[in-house]
Amino acid sequence: MQTIQKKSLKVGKYVNNNHVDTVIRNYKTERWVYNSERIGKEDSLSAWWSIEEVEEFLEKAKIYGADGVKFYFAAYDEKTAHDPNYIGRQTLVMVGTKQKENADGTTKNKDIYINTENGNQILAYNAGALCPPYCGTSQDLDDAEPGVTIIEKKDNSFVII
Repeated sequence: MQTIQKKSLKVGKYVNNNHVDTVIRNYKTERWVYNSERIGKEDSLSAWWSIEEVEEFLEKAKIYGADGVKFYFAAYDEKTAHDPNYIGRQTLVMVGTKQKENADGTTKNKDIYINTENGNQILAYNAGALCPPYCGTSQDLDDAEPGVTIIEKKDNSFVII
């Protein structure tokens, strides 16, 4: 009996607290503060979905042949925001993907499209809970988001995020 070994597509890795704190702090100081100034309010720092939602999306993606998921950085406008507090803020969109080999032997993760009653549609999931504006009210540092950062703004004021 022959065993066919499937090639692993894994590209990520588990990381520690220091890594998480550092990359979030980098984002806050290099991107978030400028995004917030540009849109005139605090931009979102995270998008949250329940495990139930993520598992449901992954199951559907597998049914349609996905072998991966892309997380696209995105931003809401007046037409796409399901909550008026989300207008202008960034979000994440999960998209089912399938790795394809190009003619030159390289691979590309292609977005999956499925036939629906509305025609050919991308297999995607969005509309998570954004923070800000919905971060909870706890001031307890044990409940704080990773990477609490103090940022000096252009007007010499400070913001703690």
